[in-house]
Amino acid sequence: QQQQSFYFYLLLQFYQSLFVFLFLFGNDFYVNAQSPYKNSLGVTLGTTQGVTYKTLASPHFAIQLDLGTKYCYVYGNHLWSFELAPNFAFQGELAPNFYGLIGGGGSIGYCWKKYSYFTVEGEQYSRNNAKAGLNGFFGLEYKFPNSILLQLDFRPGYRCAFNGKFEEHCFDWGLNFGIRYIFD
Repeated sequence: QQQQSFYFYLLLQFYQSLFVFLFLFGNDFYVNAQSPYKNSLGVTLGTTQGVTYKTLASPHFAIQLDLGTKYCYVYGNHLWSFELAPNFAFQGELAPNFYGLIGGGGSIGYCWKKYSYFTVEGEQYSRNNAKAGLNGFFGLEYKFPNSILLQLDFRPGYRCAFNGKFEEHCFDWGLNFGIRYIFD
C-alpha cells in the first residue's frame, strides 16, 4: 500500500512540475511563431485504439489527449487497458507541412485479463487492475492542405498495474498512427 502511494506521489509531482513549467514558459514561444493549426480531432490506431484530440497551446507547444483501449504484452501476459493518456510535446517544423514532436506524458486507466492467477501462498486474484504510467513521446506529423493530419508516434515508458493484492511494474510502450481533422 505504501509503495502504491509512493508511485502516485511521483506521478502527481511530475504533473505538478509540468504544469508549472507550462504556465511559466508556455507563452514565450507564442511571440516568435505562428501555429500551423489550433485544434484537431480524429482516431489513433496501433498499440492504442481510440479517439485523439490535439491542441496547440502556443505555436510550438502541443497538448494531445488520447482516450481508448491499449494492448500490452507483459512478461508473457496479454493485457488490455482502457485509459486516458495526456501527452505534452514540443512541435517544430522540419519541412513545409512536416513536423517533429518530442515530449512526454502519462496514462491512467483500468486494465483487465480474462484469467485469475494464484500467488505463492495459494491466494487467487484477478488481473483487473488500476493502471498508471509515465511515457516519452516522439513523433512525426504531416499536414495536408485539405485539413487532414497524419501522425506516427512512439511512446516508450513505465507503467504500474495494481489492485489490493497485486502490483506489476514494467516497461510500457506504444506505436501509433493517427488521423485527425483540423478545426479552429
